[in-house]
Amino acid sequence: MSRSSILTGLLLAGTAGATLAQPVTITFDNLQSDGGFFFTPVWVGLHDGSFDSYDGGTFASAWPGLTELAEDGDTGPISAQFGSVTGGVGVDGTLFGSDGHPTLAPGESGSIVLEAGDATTNRYFSYASMLVPTNDIFAANGNPFAHEVFDAAGNFNGPLTIEIYGSSLNDNGTEVNDAFGGAAFSANGGVGADENFVIRNVFEGANLGTDAQYFASFVGTNTATGELITHVPGPDKLLARITVVPSPASASLLAAAGIWGARRRRNAK
Repeated sequence: MSRSSILTGLLLAGTAGATLAQPVTITFDNLQSDGGFFFTPVWVGLHDGSFDSYDGGTFASAWPGLTELAEDGDTGPISAQFGSVTGGVGVDGTLFGSDGHPTLAPGESGSIVLEAGDATTNRYFSYASMLVPTNDIFAANGNPFAHEVFDAAGNFNGPLTIEIYGSSLNDNGTEVNDAFGGAAFSANGGVGADENFVIRNVFEGANLGTDAQYFASFVGTNTATGELITHVPGPDKLLARITVVPSPASASLLAAAGIWGARRRRNAK
């Protein structure tokens, strides 16, 4: 047998094994300029499509862990719910900013490597993060099948790019939007008031003007760490980008095998 045949055989064997243990690097970029809003630590997960973080038009109480993330940026409860729903088979983690602070400031990026486990099972990607300073505004994918990272055979199905616009944001419906009423990560202070409404898309329909006024009310105020807010999200403003790529070792293997494709999509709800 020729050396090239042996090499090809080893490569294909390694690729087959990689379908059961493919690490991916997930990067979150806050694309806003200085004076913009922050994102809290980003919860990320790979699963079989069984984990749904929320559905618009429903009450947040139906989605354990969501309110803690949407009001306080706490990823612990949603991670626990993820583990329960996926039976411990799904893999998840929390992505932090690169500057040592938990939040991702305007212009900042952060990355995390997740081991996919069985890539024929953990094919889909989900994420969630709170936008701050706000009362309960968050970004997440409400469709568990929206972002397919691996195909049915466990082959990497990317690179995957998710773009988060102002129109991608959601209001959790649990706390009244008031820049001076307990908004998280704000120096404005105050006490939050219960809203008791359903989860809804920000900037949608009749809420466009009200939501724009709410964000504008933060201009000229400071975050809890002293940064001045000078500009705000709008429905068509690109706020952040998530990319999912093979980690270096698996990327070189997949590229050599000739099975690394490319795909780009806008954030799906």
